[in-house]
Amino acid sequence: MSEIALEARNLYKVFGRNPAQAVKRLKAGETRDDVLDVGTAAVIDASFAVQRGEIFVIMGLSGSGKSTIIRMLNGLHDITDGEVTIGGDPITGIPRGRLREIRRDRVSMVFQHFALLPHRTVADNVAYPLELRGVAKADRRARAEEILAMVGLAGWGDKLPSELSGGMQQRVGIARALAADTDILLMDEAFSALDPLIRREMQEQLVELQAKLQKTIVFITHDLNEAMFLGDRIAVMRDGRIVQIGTPEDILTDPANDYVEQFVQDVDRARVLTAGNVMERPRPYVPDTGGPRAALRQMKDAYSSAAYVTDRDRKLMGIVTDRDAVKLVRKGENSLRSILKPVPQSVSQDETLMNLFVPAVESPLPLAVTDEHDRLVGVIPRVTLLAALGPGPNATEEITLPMPPLPHAEIDAALGGAESAHEASANEVPTIKAPANEGEVR
Repeated sequence: MSEIALEARNLYKVFGRNPAQAVKRLKAGETRDDVLDVGTAAVIDASFAVQRGEIFVIMGLSGSGKSTIIRMLNGLHDITDGEVTIGGDPITGIPRGRLREIRRDRVSMVFQHFALLPHRTVADNVAYPLELRGVAKADRRARAEEILAMVGLAGWGDKLPSELSGGMQQRVGIARALAADTDILLMDEAFSALDPLIRREMQEQLVELQAKLQKTIVFITHDLNEAMFLGDRIAVMRDGRIVQIGTPEDILTDPANDYVEQFVQDVDRARVLTAGNVMERPRPYVPDTGGPRAALRQMKDAYSSAAYVTDRDRKLMGIVTDRDAVKLVRKGENSLRSILKPVPQSVSQDETLMNLFVPAVESPLPLAVTDEHDRLVGVIPRVTLLAALGPGPNATEEITLPMPPLPHAEIDAALGGAESAHEASANEVPTIKAPANEGEVR
């Protein structure tokens, strides 16, 4: 079972002269605008749990309350009502000294505008959390250099922050948070001050670091494409409330309301959806024990000139063409192994759509999709790949195979006409459970 690293329960934050009265009225059903006479409600009844090791993204437009929430998670903002726990321990209603210990030992923060100490070198900035803990100077310097190398800043330790570019300064901010070696990283619009190219580079580096370090990260952003790229799960905020929590695929394909639907309409789907999201059940395919007749039936039913061949564990062995299968039938042979051709392309079910276009073009069959054990779990016809990216003039293009399938009459002749029920049963192809978006392969 997943372990909860951080949890927020029914959080409210109201700025103004009478926050308690505002919360009472909000709980009674009044709106954000209704309570303006007693306070400004920045966060309203927000609840979520962050699993250990995930990147949890909170996103929304300016004024939605996302930056206020992240400051409530480490006690920078007092909580008007509700509770935050870190590893099961509350941070609300505790002495200030205990709160400082939690910030020092369990939660680090990366700010939008770097927040580096300008008079300290890069290495000293990174080592600062260790200095607060009383770590010896030589040890903290060695640790700082190690982490600087990890974020791509080896050799820059003796420079001042002013000598670095914006992207490099943000790397120092991330390195400083990593040096603290806390379980949780809070990142408030950490990349929004960077230009687009550097921003994308930093996003990719964060994903690479997370794969190695498995920190628990709460990331705040107003950029939906950034949220989709980084987040294991995303909380969408509007007017102080969380309106939907889900995976990037959930948010994109099943928006909770019109607001979320409008929000995601311009998302780059090719960077979010994966092969596993759009694949169809694997047809045409035949186990290597099925023989040429079973292969021909599969190709005939799918109007295809070739079929995938798998072993008994559904691992791909190769492809067989209808012409080669007909030759085997005419020779009276029952094994496909002598005519197998290599699989031209296959992709992992976790591969994003943006990386599927070249393989799909190069594959004479619908693109094979495999799991972590290299088993065939689905296929993606080119028309399905195009349709997954949204409606457009090419969404109904036909798939053109390098070699058209044989006429049915020629296949029937090779099979000797209608086969008996016994023969059909003997050569039956096992069924693989279809995904939710099952469709016919053409």
